[in-house]
Amino acid sequence: MKIVLAAAIVATAAAAAFAQAAAPAKVADTPKGKALTTEKGFTLYTFDKDAGGKSACNGPCATNWPPLAAPASAKASGDWTIIARDDGSKQWAYKGKPLYAWTKDAKPGDTTGDGFLNNAWHIARP
Repeated sequence: MKIVLAAAIVATAAAAAFAQAAAPAKVADTPKGKALTTEKGFTLYTFDKDAGGKSACNGPCATNWPPLAAPASAKASGDWTIIARDDGSKQWAYKGKPLYAWTKDAKPGDTTGDGFLNNAWHIARP
């Protein structure tokens, strides 16, 4: 009985660790190749003006380009980091680049934000 109970505790702890370490975005095929996407399949983007682990997209910019929000309990892992935004919220970054959705993408797989604003916005690539 003790062995079964110990195995159940280990399995539960492993499942919790795996769930916590799950990537905050998915990888999907788009008409422009593979891209990081939200859970619902919407393309994620990076912004050239972001630097030093800080987002340059705040206020009206963040209304049009919603940051990929990280919950307070989120933990960095591998290529995934978390940055603090100007408003105090947390945002996911991949390989040091903060990630955003684009409000003009109407359906999963759209890539209408790629190249926007004088080519300052780019599809986030895995």
